[in-house]
Amino acid sequence: MSLMGKEVLVTGAGGFIGSHLTEALVKEGANVSVLLRYTSEKNIGNLRYLDKDLYDQIDLNFGTVEDRTFVNSLARDKEIIFHLAALIGIPYSYVAPESYVSTNIIGTLNFLNAAREFEPDVALFTSTSEVYGTANYVPIDEKHPLKGQSPYSATKIGADKLIESYFLSFDCPIVTVRPFNTYGPRQSDRAVIPTIISQAMFNDTIRLGDLSPTRDYVYVRDTVDGFIQLAKKKPFGEVVNLATGKEFKIGDIVDLVQENLNTDKKVVSESQRMRPSKSEVRQLLGDAGKANSLGWSPKYSFAKGLDETIKWFKQHEKYSKKDQSRYSV
Repeated sequence: MSLMGKEVLVTGAGGFIGSHLTEALVKEGANVSVLLRYTSEKNIGNLRYLDKDLYDQIDLNFGTVEDRTFVNSLARDKEIIFHLAALIGIPYSYVAPESYVSTNIIGTLNFLNAAREFEPDVALFTSTSEVYGTANYVPIDEKHPLKGQSPYSATKIGADKLIESYFLSFDCPIVTVRPFNTYGPRQSDRAVIPTIISQAMFNDTIRLGDLSPTRDYVYVRDTVDGFIQLAKKKPFGEVVNLATGKEFKIGDIVDLVQENLNTDKKVVSESQRMRPSKSEVRQLLGDAGKANSLGWSPKYSFAKGLDETIKWFKQHEKYSKKDQSRYSV
């Protein structure tokens, strides 16, 4: 199936994964409309890193996923919808859980209602491996119990169950994509790999939280390829993990980054940077058997993906809010 000429909507397009997905869709020849959260500055987020010839092909729309009327106006006549917009910062979810309910659950509900009413060819909704909590068994397949170990993960579980209900109740053409820990260029340094890289590059000491939890890291281009493959395969009603089947301790990543950068800086594990003890997810190691059966598998090893990520951060030392105005809107 070709995406050439398809009318596609991407929400959360200014984010990390969303910007890479938007870029890939434009390159495939899709007619891409995006939803960006409205601010007075009309911040385009990570879309500012796209080549201008690609950026100029995107239909920009500013608004909020919590506004059902606005959502309907965007979803009408779209053949494919990728819903990525969400609040994702786990620490802030302890401070402002109601905002996570509003964006992650109500926003998802609005797009589910739009999918029910306008019947796109397929609507893909983005979940997260955080919904599994600390593993009961590994590798974690899609049948693993869900565990709300943070307000953030609880809202994503709620959204996932709404998605399930709309397929079972209304036969909506929907798929749930569940990426494990995606990393790569453009990722915010609120995430662990970018903060390790930036601290190793610029600080005398690398300060982190708990160094012992393990994660299954998927390079962003592999994650994006998974989204696109699932849009083409249309496994309606399914939840599909995107994972590598390999895990790394955070402490081990520090060593790999320092080796790559040829640094040997002191590493400090600080209690104030740690999640509440009962909410810390100790191990995430995914089973991507279902995704493999649908034709997807990761192409990037962790070493290759980490090297590409470090190269990007070296080339973008000014990766900060100061660079937000590259393209005017």
